[in-house]
Amino acid sequence: MLRLTSKKLLGLGGARSPASASKLILPRLYHERVVDHYNNPRNVGSFDKNDPAVGTGLVGAPACGDVMKLQIRIDEETGKINDACFKTFGCGSAIASSSVATEWVKGKQMEEVLDIKNTEIAKHLSLPPVKLHCSMLAEDAIKAAVKDYNSKHAKSGANTEAATPAEKVANA
Repeated sequence: MLRLTSKKLLGLGGARSPASASKLILPRLYHERVVDHYNNPRNVGSFDKNDPAVGTGLVGAPACGDVMKLQIRIDEETGKINDACFKTFGCGSAIASSSVATEWVKGKQMEEVLDIKNTEIAKHLSLPPVKLHCSMLAEDAIKAAVKDYNSKHAKSGANTEAATPAEKVANA
């Protein structure tokens, strides 16, 4: 009885009329960029969090259980991000958002990466509205990594009055 009812609900039993075929629920598919970054994530790994040239952002979304750690390594002389990596526990959209974020921050100044918005990541990956929180996590992780880097240098005796624009934004 249960098997027959399940087949009817799923539209698998008996002859289908054109009307019943239109009632079938199609699976939601991810955009090819999400699938690519999920299957072949870029920059997976981690740096030594105690390295003064590394900023670590650890963020999470309690509603869905996604946790994202994004790290950036800064060239002390130029202020550019010369490397980035991530570790993410979560859905395919969260992993893809992390992967894209690490690609986008490399080679940029810290001030520039603070301008990366979750809407840009979501648009690039064609995320559905129900997955927008994943791109928000990536934006938050970038900001947290910059803030962590700046706080390490504030503790090391750097003059807070001569703070860089990135430090002022991150500390705001």
